[in-house]
Amino acid sequence: MPAFRSGTPRTPRRPRLAAATGTLLTSLALLLTVPGTATATSEEDVPARGTARMGQGVIEHDGRGGPPRDPRVVQTEGVDVSSHQGNVAWGTLWNSGVKWAYAKATEGTYYKNPSFAQQYNGSYAVGMIRGAYHFATPDTTSGAAQANYFVDNGGGWSRDGKTLPGVLDIEWNPYGAQCYGLSRAGMVAWIRDFTTTYRARTGRDAVIYTATSWWKECTGNNAGFGATNPLWVARYNTTVGELPAGWPVQTIWQYTSTGPVVGDHNRFNGALDRVRALANG
Repeated sequence: MPAFRSGTPRTPRRPRLAAATGTLLTSLALLLTVPGTATATSEEDVPARGTARMGQGVIEHDGRGGPPRDPRVVQTEGVDVSSHQGNVAWGTLWNSGVKWAYAKATEGTYYKNPSFAQQYNGSYAVGMIRGAYHFATPDTTSGAAQANYFVDNGGGWSRDGKTLPGVLDIEWNPYGAQCYGLSRAGMVAWIRDFTTTYRARTGRDAVIYTATSWWKECTGNNAGFGATNPLWVARYNTTVGELPAGWPVQTIWQYTSTGPVVGDHNRFNGALDRVRALANG
């Protein structure tokens, strides 16, 4: 043991562990106050680029409740698919009552769904009204660049009565920060860049797919799109719940990821003639 002379005051040791712990907790608290900064906990948790699909983060972030209650208005059943489903049994879905479908066409400016042709053309061949969607990655390229990539690779529109306008799938980032590293104003500007470009290319306003909680966190619950862009909202529960600001009603509700034949099932808010009306513009 070290010896100390009588009368010499001891210098107290610094509480290094306590100080380090306090610094760490302060940093974590600051991180938690920044919208959309949560990321995957390890490299193993991050999926490969291109594998994102519509509604991938819904259960993790919003949970899942019971099946929808009987609607007060007529609803028309539809599905959404991506490369995860591969070749889809469209005849089986048609016979089960599914009358419309959306297939993932693109992601960012780096990915095209290899199953898109079978899914997009196959649904059309059995009589469904169908469309394409784009999974947005606002941290990789501009909204305009991604809208052009989408239109050039399956996301266009034609007035044939069976082609729905394209969808901007804007939701939780499976590859990193949940708001893609953008401020709320930056995210709104990115979405506007995409939708403006899509309309200029096709003459149609893109449908916006999102979840209310994500929209609140990452756009500040911006109300600027409800007057032009139809809403496709994700909520796996008994009712559609609160909608994002600006939309008094949803056009489509994705209500489950565990439906028959294809997991992702949706209800169009109206009878089949309203689906055709959206297709016709």
